Amino acid sequence: MKSNTGNMKSNANSTGFSQLPLPELLREEGFACQCGKHHHTDVREVLIGSGVLRQLPEIVQKYGGSKPFLLSDQNTHHAAGEKVESLLKEHGMDFTGYVFPQQHLEPDEFSIGQAAMNFDRSCDFIVGIGTGTVNDISKILSKVTGLNYMIVGTAPSMDGFASNTSSMISGGIKVSLFSACPVAILADLEVVCRAPVKMLQAGLGDMMAKYVSLCEWRISHLVNGEYYCEEVASLVRRSLKKCVQSAVGLAERDPEAIANILEGLILSGIAMGFAGISRPASGVEHYFSHVWDMRALEFHTNSDLHGIQTGIGTVLALKIYEQIRTVRPDRAKALDYVNRFDREKYHAFLKEFLGSSADGLILLEKKEGKYDKAKHAKRLEVILDHWQDILDIVNEELPARSDVVALLHSLGAPVDPEALGFSDDLVRKTFTATKDIRDKYNASRLLWDLGMLDDVAETLWPAE
Repeated sequence: MKSNTGNMKSNANSTGFSQLPLPELLREEGFACQCGKHHHTDVREVLIGSGVLRQLPEIVQKYGGSKPFLLSDQNTHHAAGEKVESLLKEHGMDFTGYVFPQQHLEPDEFSIGQAAMNFDRSCDFIVGIGTGTVNDISKILSKVTGLNYMIVGTAPSMDGFASNTSSMISGGIKVSLFSACPVAILADLEVVCRAPVKMLQAGLGDMMAKYVSLCEWRISHLVNGEYYCEEVASLVRRSLKKCVQSAVGLAERDPEAIANILEGLILSGIAMGFAGISRPASGVEHYFSHVWDMRALEFHTNSDLHGIQTGIGTVLALKIYEQIRTVRPDRAKALDYVNRFDREKYHAFLKEFLGSSADGLILLEKKEGKYDKAKHAKRLEVILDHWQDILDIVNEELPARSDVVALLHSLGAPVDPEALGFSDDLVRKTFTATKDIRDKYNASRLLWDLGMLDDVAETLWPAE
């Protein structure tokens, strides 16, 4: 798939850390950057290869562990946990473990409580065995206990291996919590290559999101002065390119392709850690997934793996930006729209659509002042003055929607919300709600500022 990012002047002469091999990105001293930040990751070691699982006991000891606590779910225990236990026994190393009993593990307060209540305080190291939720919980347990942890990846399904945040559900709201980084990431291709195809689809979907997240990061930097680092962005582009080039081999479970996908996902996580925020890797496409997860928790509606939902969200986001390309900003229309905006009516919509989790979103909205008219007027002037610059960013960062659809289809991944049982009306309402999920400036907030959110939402779906 061809990306337009190669035409960016800002990337043309990039010679910083974004081009370094993965092991060199893990240097303990980090990197002083022209953006003004000192970028650093606590990840010390990444092992991807056939048979690397056998090195686990030595890695645990290398980073100060003598009695590890193993955390897994039913599927990941079968995939790799039993082998980890056998290796530790062969090495003469004592350990304690907990396997989550539930078939579908939710990243919420209950699962955190389960991990904490079953944690053995005589253990001095944590080994997470799995991906997504197991990894997120392991990070939090590591943060709370102060113990080092490593993650044994069982599937190339998400980009959170190396990040320092955990995507959790708190009070019914999807939140990103600062947690801990693993000291080591171990992905044995003998395990990972046997992952279910849905996990491969999820990993590819999660990576496709980066096109949109980078685009919106740059737009927010322009409109709001949000912190932005071109080196971090270039690192994400590099990880995305690596995944796109390897996607063809995923269907055949080619070990080299899967290793490249894993490295791309890990690079994306390192980029988030370097930036200190999830912004480089998530935007409005992730918010589609968050809304669907919140509704599933509240109303027991349909949901799927995060990466699969994010892949669908990416296709939707690309359609949204196709329409943004055709927009002609109108100051009078935007000001009239904001003046007529009925906040109470909108809050009622959120409560009906999202249930109890809406209260948290309303509080976040008030804290940030998203709908403050003075703040809106200031943003609007920047948007009007720099509209061509915004369009240039969109054209530079985003690929053709058809290319993303084709790539996801090559792995059999769904691209249509209908595949998840979502109606056209639900998709439109989801898009409207995305502007309040987090405090990030995204497509739905840009269109609200322009007074065109309702217009675009009405034409968002169905598919052609």
